[in-house]
Amino acid sequence: MAIGVVRLGSPRTPREGLRLGTVRRPPRGVAKKDFARLDYYDLWLPDLAPSAPLVTYALSQPFTSKRWTMFSRRYRREMAEPARRRLIAVLAALSRQVDFTIGCYCADESQCHRSLLRQLFVEAGATMAD
Repeated sequence: MAIGVVRLGSPRTPREGLRLGTVRRPPRGVAKKDFARLDYYDLWLPDLAPSAPLVTYALSQPFTSKRWTMFSRRYRREMAEPARRRLIAVLAALSRQVDFTIGCYCADESQCHRSLLRQLFVEAGATMAD
């Protein structure tokens, strides 16, 4: 059992389990009833998405090493809030019992909050898929 990390909208893989959308907004132009059918997500979990101001910061300019470092610090600070920290802990514990995935729309995981979320899950003791 484990947590997988995916790009939302990508084809599902066998044993992926429930797909959680850790994004600020639902996919544009897609009817709510089609989110799962079109491989976006089964459940929306915006509590693990960066805040609206942080998304604005991220999209305002391309990431440089310095901007990515700043984004990472700010995102980790947001995820350190008690309710979010508890949510990460619950999902980390569930990862030892059931398969599920989390995802975002970004094409490049290395410059996406889902890479940081992966690290936070590992730090919380989650079992991660390869």
